[in-house]
Amino acid sequence: MTDIVKGFEPSRHFCDFHLAGFTYHDGLDVISELTLGAPVSLKAEPNNIHDPEAVAVFYGDTKIGYVPQGKNKRLFQLIYFGYGDILEAQIQMAKLDTHPERQFRVLVRLKDRRKK
Repeated sequence: MTDIVKGFEPSRHFCDFHLAGFTYHDGLDVISELTLGAPVSLKAEPNNIHDPEAVAVFYGDTKIGYVPQGKNKRLFQLIYFGYGDILEAQIQMAKLDTHPERQFRVLVRLKDRRKK
């Protein structure tokens, strides 16, 4: 096993993506709350007729869109098999003056469970 270089801190970054399908869900109801750093949650939707590996993105109880197809496979697997609690997601970018499919970017990171 390789020793970790003193002072090295690996990134918790898991993935990031533009929120897909925002215009088809209830994001407008909470758009003023979707600011930089706002927490969001991810939920697998294995019965989704459009994509059996769909991962929905929620702000509180409001569905605001999806992880884009092509970026959802690893997230779906983790969440579906019960490992979603190792992830934390938040709004990474909010730019309301652009196309709806480019307005919000979500960052997903691994939770840091080390004892400090």
